[in-house]
Amino acid sequence: MDLEDLEDFEDLEDLEERHIVVGVCAMTKKSRSKPMVEILERLCGFHFIHVCVFPEDVILEQEPETWPLCDVLVSFHSKGFPLDKAVQYSKLRNPLLINDLDMQYYIQDRREVYRILREEGIDLPRYAVLNRDPAHPQECSLVEGEDHVEVNGEVFHKPFVEKPVCAEDHNVYIYYPTSAGGGSQRLFRKIGSRSSVYSPESSVRKTGSYIYEEFMPTDGTDVKVYTVGPDYAHAEARKSPALDGKVERDSEGKEVRYPVMLTAIEKLIARKVCLAFKQTVCGFDLLRANGHSFVCDVNGFSFVKNSMKYYDDCAKVLGNLVMRLLAPQFHLPWSLPPESEDIPIVPTTSGTMMELRCVIAVIRHGDRTPKQKMKMEVRHPLFFELFEKYGGFKSGKLKLKKPKQLQEVLDIARLLLVELVQHTDCEIEEKKSKLEQLKTVLEMYGHFSGINRKVQLTYLRTGKPQASSGEEDCLKDVAPGGPSLLLVLKWGGELTPAGRVQAEELGRAFRCMYPGGQGDYAGFPGCGLLRLHSTYRHDLKIYASDEGRVQMTAAAFAKGLLALEGELTPILVQMVKSANMNGLLDSDCLSDSQNRVKTRLHQVLQQDQDFSPETYDKLAPTKSPSLVNSMKLVQNPVQTCDQVYSLIQSLTSQIRDRLESPTAQNLQLYHSESLDLMLGRWSKLERDFRMKSGRYDISKIPDIYDCIKYDLQHNGSLRLEQTEELLRLSRALADLVIPQEYGISPQEKLDIAQTYCVPLMKKIQLDLQRTHEDESVNKLHPLYSRGVMSPERHVRTRLYFTSESHVHSLLNMFRYGGLLDEEQDTQWKQAMDFLSAVPELNYMTQVVIMLYEDNNKDPSSEERFHVELHFSPGVRGSESESAPRGCGFRPAASENKDQGSLEDLSHDQTDQAALPVSEPISIQRRSPMVRNRKTGSMEVLSESQSQSQSQTKLAPLRLFSSGTKQSPEFKPNALGSLCSGLFSCSAPNLREYIRVHHRKHPPRPGLNQDPTRTKLGLTHDPTRTKPAQTHDPNRTKPQVNQDSTRTKPGMTQDLTRTIPELHRKPPLSPGSLPSTVFGFEGCSMVPSIFPLETLHNSLSLKQVDEFLQRVCKDRSHSAVMETRASSEAYLQQFISNFGSVPSSGASSPVHKNPAPNTSLSQ
Repeated sequence: MDLEDLEDFEDLEDLEERHIVVGVCAMTKKSRSKPMVEILERLCGFHFIHVCVFPEDVILEQEPETWPLCDVLVSFHSKGFPLDKAVQYSKLRNPLLINDLDMQYYIQDRREVYRILREEGIDLPRYAVLNRDPAHPQECSLVEGEDHVEVNGEVFHKPFVEKPVCAEDHNVYIYYPTSAGGGSQRLFRKIGSRSSVYSPESSVRKTGSYIYEEFMPTDGTDVKVYTVGPDYAHAEARKSPALDGKVERDSEGKEVRYPVMLTAIEKLIARKVCLAFKQTVCGFDLLRANGHSFVCDVNGFSFVKNSMKYYDDCAKVLGNLVMRLLAPQFHLPWSLPPESEDIPIVPTTSGTMMELRCVIAVIRHGDRTPKQKMKMEVRHPLFFELFEKYGGFKSGKLKLKKPKQLQEVLDIARLLLVELVQHTDCEIEEKKSKLEQLKTVLEMYGHFSGINRKVQLTYLRTGKPQASSGEEDCLKDVAPGGPSLLLVLKWGGELTPAGRVQAEELGRAFRCMYPGGQGDYAGFPGCGLLRLHSTYRHDLKIYASDEGRVQMTAAAFAKGLLALEGELTPILVQMVKSANMNGLLDSDCLSDSQNRVKTRLHQVLQQDQDFSPETYDKLAPTKSPSLVNSMKLVQNPVQTCDQVYSLIQSLTSQIRDRLESPTAQNLQLYHSESLDLMLGRWSKLERDFRMKSGRYDISKIPDIYDCIKYDLQHNGSLRLEQTEELLRLSRALADLVIPQEYGISPQEKLDIAQTYCVPLMKKIQLDLQRTHEDESVNKLHPLYSRGVMSPERHVRTRLYFTSESHVHSLLNMFRYGGLLDEEQDTQWKQAMDFLSAVPELNYMTQVVIMLYEDNNKDPSSEERFHVELHFSPGVRGSESESAPRGCGFRPAASENKDQGSLEDLSHDQTDQAALPVSEPISIQRRSPMVRNRKTGSMEVLSESQSQSQSQTKLAPLRLFSSGTKQSPEFKPNALGSLCSGLFSCSAPNLREYIRVHHRKHPPRPGLNQDPTRTKLGLTHDPTRTKPAQTHDPNRTKPQVNQDSTRTKPGMTQDLTRTIPELHRKPPLSPGSLPSTVFGFEGCSMVPSIFPLETLHNSLSLKQVDEFLQRVCKDRSHSAVMETRASSEAYLQQFISNFGSVPSSGASSPVHKNPAPNTSLSQ
């Protein structure tokens, strides 16, 4: 070996001895954590990098001068860590800092975090700092109201967030408004499976310093972002801890999170946060709300857990960073390796399978207490001042619902009543009895909590509005003349516990319309949707009108749909959007057309004679069977009203007799109602129904029907006499009045429907068009998703909860707007016949639109997108109530018999938590499992398979069978294994649900029990050969009778019937319960819900889009002009008469503020 070779060898040996030492200075719990170990092991893969972990006893007990030497320092603060000593070591040894140490002091103070974020131009929630520091008295001003706080002059209305200024204090509170039930959600560092609890306490904390900030509606999702340098950011979404406080954990006890994609703007935010806080490895919280992204917390050094891809990326980024900065100093050979291109994951389909893309549902609220209403005309200047104060003259209408507003109305009523007593000669025009009723109702409950009362004021230009039959008495003595206000007080109408159960159960059932949702409802509740939602492939938005019963229905539905736990208030605030904008789900005004219809309807029903053929033509020009049947039952409307009035008198007399009983005071009726309150309800109806003129107020018929239906269902234990007869007659009248109030002729129905629901139709049109989501939607990141077989799948769900008026109007739009021609389309004709035979749109009525995409079709083809329209008339009114027979749910048709959707989501892997896939699949399905008809939203046979097996005997599948008898080969422990596999990652909290609810139901009398039916509902019928040969000898044509083979709404999957042979499937719980049980399991007083019926299942998206465009365009321009002209007329008329507000005239003097001794704030 020559000298030159020897020198090269020595240089090589010297190079091998050189290395860069990366020191890890942190508490053992952090430095030895699984993510840290995984990343450090990968970091050691760099040839010239050596890792040294500082022992915890050295960090805590020795001085920094004795700590190990390093070239790169990874150090970060956590509980118990001596940050001061780490800063001292850094100044002594001057290593390369991965995370700046001085900035970590700022990260521990939320005030400093927010200051830095604001200076960097990063969006934050609106906030204010309350410093309870004697040295800064100007920063500790707090004024607390019932539904708001004022912090240093900044007002925050509930819901708002209260955060301790110390970032180590995780006791964050969220305060809810009284309209949502009040109280607060108290967040804390995770303890077991809890991260928050609901508290009824609504007052803010009185000690300590806090940040108050505006609550951001994120639909129950938080996003955590993890940076590794300014150019790398990984994001994961999780269920918000404020939603129900239940932490979703996998089999290893780790919180379940799913990677989501960041938008370009969010990546820029991540870069700014990383650089502003000088933290290479940094985590922060992102809130996605209203199309924007807000940073609400910066955590400092944070790693992603349980992501091998992230571990690889993090080690690579850190290793390259260290080598790029230090390799030249150490004279080490190093060059940046080229980046490999990411291969996109593209979902594939087979055969003619179709993918569910969008579900839109319009749903009526659940069971409620009877609504009550009182009208009075007011002229006192105090009412006009209130009307002007809240902007009533802008539109001529005003709705008062907030506690402060209702308190002002109550104060006015108290003041006027006091003046009536003190000044006998005063001429206050408001009737004393009406004022007393106004005062009594507003004083109910002792406080204004929740949405249970509201006052509406309407400006009348000339006084005395055009009176319907219901307003004759209250306006009889009012002289027409100067302007006045029509005050309408509404109370009652609260969602009952039964209504909550209905909504929650329907939410659970609704899951089963999604891919992978098929299965036994009670024991295997629609894991497909839960899997979609938990893996952020489900874009869900829930809208509700501003009525309390509607909003709470939406919250209860969301609770069942997403398997949430706890109180409804947090779910309502975070998941349900208020849609009281542009009339989307609210409409308080009656159109001229509707007023004319009501007047004509009331005139006809005031005639004391039997309905003549001319009357039938006048009242039922559409020949609707339900309407004709009601008219036949009523015959003479006045005589029927006489009978109803007599029955009401009998009822009130019986209640008075019960009140005289010694046990009356101890008798508690449903929903905490007393006999006194019940008597008050019926006495008011008795007074209002028959007016002093002897005529009947037809507008009270729906109220009478509501009350008797409510009492029979919930207060049947009173055993009052003749209530069944009162229900029968009032229902016949209600079936005659209610649908016709939305139009008598087809054109009137369409005109009135456009008045109500054009904004909603426009929104539906937009929902269907936007098949590709916004960047702001939480979407699963396909490159980081583990255990998800179809990461690109994304389903959009839009749920709209509203009142009866919008549901009637929406159906009338579809029926009379010209969507299809009944003469040309047999299925549509049958659907229209079915709708005509439905007498009532009861609570929980649903109109569902489902959009599918066939990826095998050309994108420009009309066959690419497929739309289905479904409907359910809602809650079954009584156990014996029958319903018209429709087409069933998703009947197979020749034109779509091979259409389906992508694979069952239950095949998704479960992040090493599940058993081998073959085991649960073999339990869940038989082999071979043949399906040649659309199975809900799932199809597993391609066209070629269908043809090859059509020659053999086929086993029809009933996904929701009437019985739940287990097959011999079905092992109980197998279900546990199956559920463990499916739910361990996507929905761990369902294990307990299944344990509690997975019961056998006794067989229903009269139904054949199939011994081969498994718990999951797969049924083999040896008597069946080919589906096309199906025939029911007892069935010739659709009949209006009780359908004993119905299934539960929202989840019926009809596999055994083609259109010519309308075979019905056995029902799902509650229809599968024994005839002796009425209602949902465990809730005997909660009526079941009729199943969904398909109105049409072969529409093209183009057809629907053109229809929506046409019906919305016809109304838009005229509606805008009418509204603008009406608003301007109200304001101009008022100004011309008064200038500002009317003078007191002959009335009592105006008191700007009610006397203190007469005001009792609630």
